[in-house]
Amino acid sequence: MSDTQVTLSEAHDDVTPVLAKVRRRLIPFLFLLYIVAYLDRINVGFAALQMNKALGFSSTVYGFGAGIFFLSYVLFEIPSNMILARVGARLWIARIMITWGVVSSAMMFVRSANGFYTLRFLLGLAEAGFFPGLIFYLTRWFPARERAKTIAAFMTATLIAGVIGGPISGALLSLHGAGGLDGWQWLFLLEGIPSIVLGFVVLKVMADRPEEARWLTEPEREALVTCLRDEAVAVRHETTSGALSNRRTWLLAIVYFTIPVTLYGIGFFLPQMLKTASGSSDFIVGLLSAVPYSAGAIAMVIVGRHSDRTGERRWHVLVPALVSAAGLALSTASTGPIWTVVTLSIAMLGLASMFGPFWALTTSTMGGVGAAASIALVNSVGNTGGFVGPYLLGAINDATHSFAMGLLAIAAMLATGASLVLFVRDDA
Repeated sequence: MSDTQVTLSEAHDDVTPVLAKVRRRLIPFLFLLYIVAYLDRINVGFAALQMNKALGFSSTVYGFGAGIFFLSYVLFEIPSNMILARVGARLWIARIMITWGVVSSAMMFVRSANGFYTLRFLLGLAEAGFFPGLIFYLTRWFPARERAKTIAAFMTATLIAGVIGGPISGALLSLHGAGGLDGWQWLFLLEGIPSIVLGFVVLKVMADRPEEARWLTEPEREALVTCLRDEAVAVRHETTSGALSNRRTWLLAIVYFTIPVTLYGIGFFLPQMLKTASGSSDFIVGLLSAVPYSAGAIAMVIVGRHSDRTGERRWHVLVPALVSAAGLALSTASTGPIWTVVTLSIAMLGLASMFGPFWALTTSTMGGVGAAASIALVNSVGNTGGFVGPYLLGAINDATHSFAMGLLAIAAMLATGASLVLFVRDDA
């Protein structure tokens, strides 16, 4: 072991209690923000149970509108993260949350396919930079060896949003007719408001860097800043252009593309698949939809911790991907409700397990503004999959009157794309 490695190891030991304190302070709050973000992103899946019939939307129209969010999200992802790196996360995350809350609530006024497409596009524009901004923010607070479990803990919000969002959305749909509004209109209105409120809370409570954290003592701030500064010496500090032309970054972006294909392909159509399989009420469908997300949340934390403990990232991405692909393939073997819930739970737990190790791998070799650009590029290219997945599943469902072929196509994409992670080199 080199002298540098010994120094970093000792620094890590000294700062462990501080990191635990930081984790207790930051992760629950970021967790809450991401729950609200993910609810506003996927609540259209539950709204579709009523909205599609009320407005005459086909699966193709719905899938295109659900997915177009990601086109604007991708277009403005890198510029947004560059602004965040310069003005600070506190100001920019607050701006993002307030504007997307307004647009999300405005979805209640949709009356046509073009109006649906327009507001979904504007929602993606408003939210662009939120997730990569938070990932970049975490690199300002946690050393690389702590990131898989930290990111996994924060990203369980994606799954918890599915756990609580299903029953809540199902209950809101039951307000159909109250105040002269349809249930899907109440859903958009009431689930957009928390984002606006929390945006103002961000302005009050978020600290951009450890140096600004008044809730840390002076010795704690010094220990954490020293640890992060020592690690920063060991990573590359690329320019923005250097980061955007980096072979490793682009390979990771291709790998990541297949994850949103699967996540949003399942997420946007899960309520409809469960409705078809069970024939149950909207509220029961909401409860059933919580099961796959619960399985994913548990697996995400376990795999993230194991990845940090072993220091291994690539196989912790690939093996869960293969498990998820197998679950998707198995889900096509039967349309019974129990089989559908169990197999889609397997698919979700495998998919969720990929996130912590993937983002730990992505953020492990680059620092500074180059890291912000690299994270944004991976997330923006990857999130084009958020358009491809829903649109592909919707179009195939319209053509075949079944989700089976679409699920098999997504499974093949996930397994193939994730295998590329084995070719990611740290010196690229």
